[in-house]
Amino acid sequence: MIREFNNSDINLILKIWKNENIKAHNFISKEYWDNNYEYVKKAIPNSKIYVYVIQNKIEGFIGINDDYIEGIFVNSENHNKGIGTELLNKAKKTKNRLILHVYEKNKKAIKFYQKNGFKIIKEDIDKTTNEKEYMMLWENDGE
Repeated sequence: MIREFNNSDINLILKIWKNENIKAHNFISKEYWDNNYEYVKKAIPNSKIYVYVIQNKIEGFIGINDDYIEGIFVNSENHNKGIGTELLNKAKKTKNRLILHVYEKNKKAIKFYQKNGFKIIKEDIDKTTNEKEYMMLWENDGE
């Protein structure tokens, strides 16, 4: 089930955010995620967040700011079960276009987004990590 975020969810989604970022980005130091924890905690209430709940437990979430996807995060034990796709589809129902950034080395994420209709539109270097990243875009084609 997907529902909107409420303030009591904050610690659970931050745990997922940190754990999954560390696992997905082994090319970035754990300290980077530790150092950004408080910033993300303050920023979360300013985004539109949808959480995915299984048996009263949050297993994933998506964060959106305007038409920008801040991230999709799913607990590792629930990868490849369609949760990320369902969260993405929820966002697609509310927007006509979505933009995101993904690190070039995060091949699984790139493949996931491409499978879901996103196209790489720009390459850049993330100044905070010095890692190459792609800007990706999805646009509603009216179907």
